[in-house]
Amino acid sequence: MVDGKVSDLRTPLMADCKVELLTFDDDEGKKAFWHTTSHILAQAVKRLYPNAKLAIGPAIDEGFYYDFDVEKPFDSDDLSRIEAEMKSIVKSGIEISRFEKSPEDSLALLKEMNEPYKVELASEHADKGEPISFYKQAEFTDLCAGPHLMSVAAVKAFKLTNCTGAYWRGDSKNAQLCRVYGISFPKAAMLDEYITRREEALKRDHNKLGRELELFTTVDYIGQGLPIMLPKGARVIQLLQRFVEDLEQKHGWQLTKTPFMAKSDLYKISGHWDHYKDGMFVLGDEEKDDEVYALRPMTCPFQYQAFLNRGRSYRDLPMRLNETSTLFRNEASGEMHGLIRVRQFTISEGHLMCTPEQLAGEFEHCLSLAIYCLKTLGLYEDVSYRFSQWDPDDREKYIGTPEQWAEAQGVMKEILDHLGIAYKIGIGEAAFYGPKLDIQIKNVFGKEDTLITIQIDQMLAEKFGMEYVDRDGVKKNPYIIHRTSIGCYERTLALLIEKYAGAFPLWLAPVQVKLLPIADRHLDRIYEISRALDDIGMRVEVDDRSEKIGYKIREAQMQKVPYMVIIGDKDIENDTVSIRHRKDGDLGSMPLSDFVAMMRDEIDHKVIK
Repeated sequence: MVDGKVSDLRTPLMADCKVELLTFDDDEGKKAFWHTTSHILAQAVKRLYPNAKLAIGPAIDEGFYYDFDVEKPFDSDDLSRIEAEMKSIVKSGIEISRFEKSPEDSLALLKEMNEPYKVELASEHADKGEPISFYKQAEFTDLCAGPHLMSVAAVKAFKLTNCTGAYWRGDSKNAQLCRVYGISFPKAAMLDEYITRREEALKRDHNKLGRELELFTTVDYIGQGLPIMLPKGARVIQLLQRFVEDLEQKHGWQLTKTPFMAKSDLYKISGHWDHYKDGMFVLGDEEKDDEVYALRPMTCPFQYQAFLNRGRSYRDLPMRLNETSTLFRNEASGEMHGLIRVRQFTISEGHLMCTPEQLAGEFEHCLSLAIYCLKTLGLYEDVSYRFSQWDPDDREKYIGTPEQWAEAQGVMKEILDHLGIAYKIGIGEAAFYGPKLDIQIKNVFGKEDTLITIQIDQMLAEKFGMEYVDRDGVKKNPYIIHRTSIGCYERTLALLIEKYAGAFPLWLAPVQVKLLPIADRHLDRIYEISRALDDIGMRVEVDDRSEKIGYKIREAQMQKVPYMVIIGDKDIENDTVSIRHRKDGDLGSMPLSDFVAMMRDEIDHKVIK
């Protein structure tokens, strides 16, 4: 690190600069380590498959990947061969050197190497006229900005973990590449620890557990990213929605219901047509049809119509509009994963119109509501914050002036610093119309995804002609806060499955009580209890199969049901119920009323156990 900026050790240093050496314990140190390993992977692939074309190979949140254009995707045997060649490369202790060339010479070199994807990348930098950097290790040379380790020898332990398809630059119109994922460490013991941790994570993987527990499924002929919620999964999402909608109503949010689609005219006003069209499902052909529609990727331009329904004054503000919104986004096939990233999803979306004086207080209320939801669900301890800002070097990606962005980001920084929120900055991660606070959470495999966003927007109100009459009689554009309280319900369900390994808290469990008769003569009492619990809103199931009680208990345990009510002769004789908890085991016998009171208290307080 040179003067606070990550730099290569090969870079000449100024006499008065401040130098900090990074290690694997530092985030940026890990990235350099993993980036180096991605080049070792690429070198091994080129040795074994000389016709493979190189795309990109970055470090990611945990590990690295490299994309290759190959005749056929790699299988497990291929990955084993590649790993063996990587070990040979590391054992040789090759030193890594860096050199620069002019844009013209860089393009000539890459064309000579027959690397079309690298030629495309270098061409985009050629206009800047700046030298382009390369890294070389023995016979292998790669276009790269770095930084890298000085030698491959430090990469003592690694493993290739997965192989998937990925479109070049995430665009389905481009070639599909073979993406190889991996992880590496400076010590073998660290890799062993990682493998053990990953094996434990696999047991909690929502893709596996969610199907085993019959929460959701997917069907090839329906399509990728379009999960089917089975009755139990649908029930959990319904419970989450009711919780959020009731909570938001108590906090002054007003419910709206808006269309799933709109004419392109709406998206052209908002800017989505110019800045987000590739991520939308468009219905119709602009060149042939008089009217072209698109499924909504977000709700904001729809909800604004509630504000625009009549004239507004400062007395109407803040105006808080919320909606349980079903949205559609054309995600690349290589990006989709279970319920984490899908093409159709439901979200607790809201938009708040306010005056400049109200902005800080309303932003804080939105954040407090989100934190309350996360704490209630038991997810808050796993979150981190990212302040997503615009990239002034990529102006085409955004609307508005530098002055507007400086103002909006300045306001958000002031709010976050005042609240004491520890955040990372994400340059280029802002929405096209404003900065945002991303509340992020890691899944069981360590990949970080955004669960909740809160955004400040001072641009779309003007585009839609949204105005209010202020105290001084002057018409002004309101500030808009875009926010969610719990984010995408499908993603939240995935994270809850992984957090609790499918054993949901009682208030969220799709089946709260399993009723187990010891013998058929106890069925009448079991059905009587079932009706009584059903009448007070408990979610119950009866296992009336002619199986041994031990087998029934094991089945209920496997299904992660919180409570089992077991009825035998003594229970009927004493007018009691025998209670068993999935975690605490046998709780003894008690009157049914006591059991109901115990469950009521656990549900009302949303106890996590």
